[in-house]
Amino acid sequence: MTGVLGYARTFFVGGTFEAEVLPNLAEEAARFHEMLESLGHAIDTAEPNGATHEQLLQGPLADAMTHAGQLALLRRLAGSPVPAENFLKADVRPDNLGADQAEPRAPGRRDGKWDPRGVVSEE
Repeated sequence: MTGVLGYARTFFVGGTFEAEVLPNLAEEAARFHEMLESLGHAIDTAEPNGATHEQLLQGPLADAMTHAGQLALLRRLAGSPVPAENFLKADVRPDNLGADQAEPRAPGRRDGKWDPRGVVSEE
């Protein structure tokens, strides 16, 4: 995912990006969040060169979101599923792209089904 975000960042800062292999997952996670912060800053402060915002969304950013779904699937298959979250209620902010994130906001449930309003049944 760092690679596709690094590619997206090149449309703002120029050059090329090739992610070197890091020795462990902790270093890779740190590099991912650094890249996400760097790309977020670039999107906030500059216009892309050679692609539109829409092309970046349908290209590398959609690719990164697909990878996030693939990782969630692999975690479920490995017996460590990602908790359900209502992203409409999630604490997502453009000024917080680092590793220190808010706890997931679980969806509310009514009669054993998701409640899109995020309301937890008192029953």
